[in-house]
Amino acid sequence: MPDGKPIFLLHGTPGSRIGPSPRPTVLYRMGIRLITYDRPGYGLSDRLMGRSVADVAADVATVADALGIERFAVTGRSGGAPHALACAALLPERITRLAALVPLAPRGAEGLDWFEGMSRSNVIEYTAAARGAGALTVLLAGVADRVRADPTQLVPALDAELPEPDRHVVADFGIRRMLAMNFAEALRQSAGGWVDDAVAFSGPWGFDPAAISVPTLLWHGDEDVFSPVGHARWLGQRIPDATVIIQEGAAHFGSLYVLPDILTWLADG
Repeated sequence: MPDGKPIFLLHGTPGSRIGPSPRPTVLYRMGIRLITYDRPGYGLSDRLMGRSVADVAADVATVADALGIERFAVTGRSGGAPHALACAALLPERITRLAALVPLAPRGAEGLDWFEGMSRSNVIEYTAAARGAGALTVLLAGVADRVRADPTQLVPALDAELPEPDRHVVADFGIRRMLAMNFAEALRQSAGGWVDDAVAFSGPWGFDPAAISVPTLLWHGDEDVFSPVGHARWLGQRIPDATVIIQEGAAHFGSLYVLPDILTWLADG
């Protein structure tokens, strides 16, 4: 909807511009112009090795300029959440509102046990990421190859680690199909974007979340094992104008259900 309230939706990790979002007809009724794009290394975008989380702000500003949009809201889910935080911190004059769903906090965040409550697969991934892109590429390249061969396999591969609320969400055929399409597009070139996201999360982000001054909403499910709920609580204590919603009995993929309400809140800003 070209005349709708502009909102940037920054995709997860791994993810792409076709990641989960409300249908166009729903967005039209909501009066929202939803803008997505592939981060470097994902989908149709060239890779940018060594990028930081902060680098996303320049990309988003460039896209907004190309579309003739001066002010806009921003949201990100999971791996998109730190990037949404970066936009709010570094583009305060352009961001109206920020929402971060199931976010990660910076690695080494003071007073936070970063790995507490995190799934074994993510602990392994981020431990490798801290050693650099080479170590993580060795870990993820085979996964990316298998997903390209059969994109329906990534979600089932996580089944052993999924808490019950997430099992319920991904049991829905439509959501499972949507996730498979998203992962397939994300990894169409290589695991490069996934690797670079994780390495960026594991190093200096290039900004301080405490510098965020726009109205902020943080949403998290209390049973999340991929980005544990302590990360949202930590961010909520440091972002001055943040509202934190912790939903009991929800987990990581529960963020897909609340996204329409989040977009409504963003559009009201």
